Parts: sequence; structure tokens; C-alpha cells
Amino acid sequence: MNASAELLKELRIDRSAAPPPRGPSSSSRWLWVVLGLILALLLALAIGALLSRKPAITVETAPVVAMAQAGAGSTAVLDASGYVVARRMATVSAKITGKVREVMIEEGMRVEEGQVMATLDPIDANAQRSLNAAQLDAARSQIGGLQAQLRQTEAEASRLQSLVSQQLVSRSQYDQAVAARDSLRAQLLTAQHNTKVAQDALSIADLGVDNNIVRAPFSGVVTAKAAQPGEIVSPLSAGGGFTRTGIGTIVDMDSLEVEVEVGEAFIGRVQPKMAVETVLNAYPDWKIPGEVIAIIPTADRGKATVKVRVALGVKDPRIVPEMGVRVSFLEKAAPAGTEVPKGVRVPATAIVQREGKPVAFVVQADDKVRQQALETGATLGKDKQVLSGLSAGQTVVVNPSDELKDGDKVALAGAEK
Repeated sequence: MNASAELLKELRIDRSAAPPPRGPSSSSRWLWVVLGLILALLLALAIGALLSRKPAITVETAPVVAMAQAGAGSTAVLDASGYVVARRMATVSAKITGKVREVMIEEGMRVEEGQVMATLDPIDANAQRSLNAAQLDAARSQIGGLQAQLRQTEAEASRLQSLVSQQLVSRSQYDQAVAARDSLRAQLLTAQHNTKVAQDALSIADLGVDNNIVRAPFSGVVTAKAAQPGEIVSPLSAGGGFTRTGIGTIVDMDSLEVEVEVGEAFIGRVQPKMAVETVLNAYPDWKIPGEVIAIIPTADRGKATVKVRVALGVKDPRIVPEMGVRVSFLEKAAPAGTEVPKGVRVPATAIVQREGKPVAFVVQADDKVRQQALETGATLGKDKQVLSGLSAGQTVVVNPSDELKDGDKVALAGAEK
């Protein structure tokens, strides 16, 4: 019995002892290994894609222009955008500071040279004129009194002169009469000068009164009305925001012209008196003939452009200042019967050598370039004739770098990022 009891005790499980630690199963361990490999592979692929991504290359471009054909119309050699501007425009203001009494203009109103646009309150100017007029009257009345006294002293001196020769009066009495006459003559001369000064002061006062009337300096159309009755206007800025500096703005519609900015790389294509064709953004089907007035002899360093003034060959009420326009500079057509080279023209700097052959890089719609083999022709100034490989309207890269390859993505110089 005792032996059996001992055997049973040995078979009893000791629950007071701590259980042995459980290790991860084999299947769980392999699952984590596979997940780690997948994540590492995805990370490597992402890093490789970022490293292989090539940034866009900044380039300058130029349009491909068709060559003029014999007997055909003029061909555009360059397009540029700009705005309609007024060569003669003025913000009209009063010459003095004063309160507006009446404004006689409205936007869109036609005014003629010298027409009254507004009047100021003339109380101060009228008072000053009245004072100067009174001073002039006083000076004139003083002249009248002195002239009467002078006539009396001259007559008395004449009488004494005859009496002194007869020794009927003393010489001293005659000298006193002569001195009184000369004194009155001097006083009369002074009074006449004072009258002239008073007359000039009155003329200045008249100008002061006239300065309260604002007139149009030239004929034109009112484009802005800047003041209302009761406001204070001044030719100088008085600060504070309560003083107007002008009555209104007048534009001479006969002085309208176009200003465009042409890239300095293509300004050689523009010449004075060159024919142009202007299209207003508001009327895209209306082509307005004109010509180049002048090329401003300075460039904008920041935008690398040169300003060109263009005359409009048509005067029309639809053309108003600050309208956006598109200007095409036209090349003269070749006379009928004249043999003219075929093909297109591009800047000579757009053609480079690749593997010993002339090529150009054409910018496509997706901003990627396509290397295009060319057959070139004659040199046309700064341009080059291309007989095949390009067509009019395409855009090519100017001065492409050696690193530029077929299929590279490009960004235009000056474009916003």
C-alpha cells in the first residue's frame, strides 16, 4: 500500500511551479519574415523611382515660321502680345487748392479743348480781386489829385519867373515855387508807378479767379471722374486720404497705339515701318492693319524683352485703352515670278549637331522634346532655312544643351513653377 501511494504522488502534477516559457510557432515566424521582405522590396522600388526621376530642364523656345511664297500675301515672322495705350492722356487737376463747387463731366463724355470741366468755390479769389481793384482805384485817384496840384504849382512858377526877372519878387520865393513844382512832379511819377503795380496785382488776382475754373487741356473722352462737389482738391497730395488730386482723366482717342514686348532674342526680326497685323482679344476675328512706329532702344533686364510701339491703321470706338492685343509682324511678300525658297525658318541657334547630322528638339504637348532630323537650306540672317523635318507652327528649343536628349521633359524659361 505504501509503495502504491508513493507511486501516485510521483504521478501528481505540481501546479505550484511556474510554467515553461512558450516560444513562437514556426508558421508565425515565417509569416513575419515574408512581410519584412515585401516591405524592403517596396521601399527599394520607391527609392529607385525617386532616383531615376529626372527633373525638367529649363529651356528657351521659338516658333517655327513658314517661308513667304511667291505671289502670296505677307507672312508673319513673329507674334507678340501687348496692350492698347494712349499716347496722350492726362489727369486734369486745379492749379490751386480749393473746394469743388460744380463738376460738369461724366465718364464717357466727349470734351473739347478749353471746355469747362469743373469750378471751385471762388470766395477767397473774389475777395482778393476786390481788394486789388480798390487799391487800383485809390492809386488812380491819387494821380488825379497830384496832377491838379502840379498844374497849380507850374502856373505859379511861371508867374514868379516873369516877376523875378522884373525884380518884383525875391529870388528865394521863385526857388520855393520851382521846388514845389519839382516835388509834385516826383510824387506824380511815384503815383503812376504805384498805379501800374496795382494794375499788375489786379491782373494776378484775375488769374487767381480764373484758376478756380478747370478746363480741358485738349479734346478727348473722359475715362474717369475723380471728384464730387464739396470735396477739397489740390494739385499736390495733402495726405490723409480726404484731399483729391484730380478732377478727372481725359484720353485723346486719336493717339491710341499698341505697345508690345518682344523677346530680345527675336528683336532682330522687327524693323521700323514694318507692316503688322493687330488682333484685339475682345474681337478675335477683326484684323487691324498697322506698322511699327519705333523700337524703344532699351531692354528689360528682368524679362529679357524690348518694347515696340505699333501704330493702328484704323480709328474705331471699339478700340479702347488697356485692351489686350496680339500683334503679328509681317514679312513683305515676294513679287510674283520671283523664286522664293520653300520650307520654314527657325533661329539658327535651334539647330545643333547630333552624330554629325543637324537636328532640332521639338516641344510636344506633354512638355517632352522630340529630336527631329533636319534638312537645312540657306542662312537668313539670324535664322536658318529648314527644307524638311519641321512644319510651321511647331515650337523648337533654342540653344539646346548637350545634356538634352530625346524624350526629356522641359520647362519654359520664366514660366511659373
